[in-house]
Amino acid sequence: MALRLISNPSLVLSSLLIFSTSLSFLSHASDILPQDQPLRDGQTLVSAGGTFELGFFRPGKSAYRYVGIWHRNTSTQSVVWVANRENPVLDSSGSLIVNATGNLVLTDGKGNVVWSTVTSSTQASSNYSMHLSDLGNLALWAGDGTAAWESFDHPTDTFLPGMTIRLDVKKGIRTLFTSWKNPDDPSPGNYTLGLDPLGSAQIFIWEFGSKLVWRSGQYNGQGFTGIIYRPLNSYGFKLMNDIVRQGFMYYTYSTYNNSIQKFVLEPNGVEKCSVLIEDTGEWTTVWEQPVNECEMYNYCGINAKCSVTDTPKCSCLKGFEPKSIGEWGSGNWSGGCVRRTPLDCQNNLSGDGFTKLGSVKLPDLSNWLSLVNDGQECERSCLGNCSCAAYAYTNFGCFTWGHDLIDIYQLADGQYDMFIKLPASELGSKSKVWIPIVIVPIVVVFILATCSFLWWKYRKQIKDLLQNGGKKESLFSGNRSQIEAKIDFSGPSQYGEEGDEGKGSELPLFTFGSIATATSNFSDSNKLGHGGFGHVYKGLLPGGEEIAVKRLSRSSGQGIEEFKNEVILIAKLQHRNLVRLIGCCIEGEEKILIYEYLPNKSLDAFLFDPTKQASLDWKMRFNIIEGIARGLLYLHRDSRLRIVHRDLKASNILLDEEMNPKISDFGMARIFGRGQNQVNTNRVVGTYGYMSPEYAMEGLFSVKSDVYSFGILILEIISGKRNSSFHHIEECPNIVGYAYQLWKEDKAEELIDPSIRSSCPIQQVVRSIHVALLCVQDRVNERPDIPYVILMLSSLSSVLPTPKPPTFRFHGSTDDAGKVESFSTYDVTITMLHGR
Repeated sequence: MALRLISNPSLVLSSLLIFSTSLSFLSHASDILPQDQPLRDGQTLVSAGGTFELGFFRPGKSAYRYVGIWHRNTSTQSVVWVANRENPVLDSSGSLIVNATGNLVLTDGKGNVVWSTVTSSTQASSNYSMHLSDLGNLALWAGDGTAAWESFDHPTDTFLPGMTIRLDVKKGIRTLFTSWKNPDDPSPGNYTLGLDPLGSAQIFIWEFGSKLVWRSGQYNGQGFTGIIYRPLNSYGFKLMNDIVRQGFMYYTYSTYNNSIQKFVLEPNGVEKCSVLIEDTGEWTTVWEQPVNECEMYNYCGINAKCSVTDTPKCSCLKGFEPKSIGEWGSGNWSGGCVRRTPLDCQNNLSGDGFTKLGSVKLPDLSNWLSLVNDGQECERSCLGNCSCAAYAYTNFGCFTWGHDLIDIYQLADGQYDMFIKLPASELGSKSKVWIPIVIVPIVVVFILATCSFLWWKYRKQIKDLLQNGGKKESLFSGNRSQIEAKIDFSGPSQYGEEGDEGKGSELPLFTFGSIATATSNFSDSNKLGHGGFGHVYKGLLPGGEEIAVKRLSRSSGQGIEEFKNEVILIAKLQHRNLVRLIGCCIEGEEKILIYEYLPNKSLDAFLFDPTKQASLDWKMRFNIIEGIARGLLYLHRDSRLRIVHRDLKASNILLDEEMNPKISDFGMARIFGRGQNQVNTNRVVGTYGYMSPEYAMEGLFSVKSDVYSFGILILEIISGKRNSSFHHIEECPNIVGYAYQLWKEDKAEELIDPSIRSSCPIQQVVRSIHVALLCVQDRVNERPDIPYVILMLSSLSSVLPTPKPPTFRFHGSTDDAGKVESFSTYDVTITMLHGR
């Protein structure tokens, strides 16, 4: 079949008579464009089955020309892909050609390149061709039968059968569909659609690249839990999810009964699914979302539900009340709701239960418990976890949710029920007066029996101890009652990754003698390092387990409060990117922490050592950046109470045997109470160069303080240089000023560590520098939060805000505000601010 030329027949005839080379062009099939044969405005390619057509088109009322693919035999123009959506051809002089290096190139009448593909080929060859398939995929084929480029990998606004919506965290690939600006302008609009970058297998729609406006809910094998729609598997819709092992997942679908179908992200942010009625050539919409307020993401705020049949649409969940009565009464529901009464388990009671909320779109940010096999076990798992606020057991497993329940939509005929945890007082349960009456005598008897047993077993040692005036070493590390008086282990539990929880309040306590034995009496040969609060030693327990022992010096700034802080936080927090605490010891003046042993020590040992820098390639460095971000995400959002680390730096990032990062040293961390966004402190602690301006100067800190430190850390990881090493540069006394100057002059790649500069993906590294500069903005409200930082790092397509130039300089000098007095021990600085 000859190539179909939609133009003047007489012009074709004259061309054949004048140009003999056109004969070879016409001998190809109509769905193939051979190399070096131009496709001009007015000519088209048609797929073999006649379903799709490729050529030049003019959208709506526009005067410009674009190259695109559209459905044929429809009553109205139905464009599914646009090549030059950002650079139109101004007239009908455009020409499309496959050049010698295997790239598809669009030029205007003056020979200027308007748009082109980018393939890995660099050598000239005569074996390339372009092919339009009946799926609507435009592919560049090399002579060896491989596809050098496909339009399906570079979608615009339309999801067709055979395409994939993909997330590949290892390769940094994320398929994003972007709406047209308006029906007359196919340039990128305000809305994008893709998979959740955190890997939840949900489809999201964002506005302006970051504002979440809609989510599909989880995929259950037949459809999405947040969509009342015909089961998608009847259309061949399926999910391939290997995010845990291989780091990727994708959705795809096939045609149903040979129907012609498409999903389109409209310019107004609505996703429509349409089917072509072939008899009339008309498209009929079979599904679209979001179409009402309740389908908008978190329309009613946290811990509230939205129902289109209720008046007003928003209401607090049972047991919750509006966070702001005034705003709620005026119709502003964005603040959401808070609990009226804390859960009983937070007060060491046992009266918590559940209330059913039926037919809902399940909330966002769920934890899937893969080892739970039935509803009763799912309920028990949530009931035994103080950080679990709700659960749901569905046909695809057990899901639990943390402190805040986000984006709940009450559906008219939804198929999923969830159960919200409430204290006994909210459930109407009778007061359990009998509990203390029965339990207290049992506890007293147990304590007396235990004391009698211990006295009988260790009576000789106790007698010797009393006779020697208490100078003989105790058999116990202070004894548990003494320690628990200093360290309150009854604080709220924090749930960890994948629902894992820091269970119970018991932390193993070690005697000083056993720790001394494990470390060869704190031998210098076992010393791993030192910091402002003491030395760290490697040890070996009798069972063969290697440990890291942090022995706090008596002259250190860390007192009982810091020690208590670190023990409580690390013992309760469980996450793969946080260091694990094994036990502790308090005996006399000794305060000791026992951690898991990490063979690669801390990040600074690699990053700032010229002999080891090259071993940290970019892939490894980016993995460390992402791991730290995930750890901060857990601290700032996913744990029951937000936690600010306050001393994030390279020496406090430990590396395991696979070079995965773990945040350590929680001695200066602070827990934020419910509803707190910012705290003021009279005691500023941290490290110069990492502290945010508002913290260093005013003692104000928040989660954005950690974001600032994280930005500094990203710049150090990229450059391989300490922040303090830039003081000799007069114009840029720190790494922030230096990085910003390079970025402003389009020389950001000069910041990259020379040992990896030639082998790293420049675009990704420069983007990471851009993200870091956003993290270190002087003003708190201009810094992104950690979820947005992760989104920006994982996506190469979203447009980033422009960072403002840094103006903050802090050198420890005195000013009119007060006196700055600093005390340094190694790399840790404790700063006290004193008003005049």
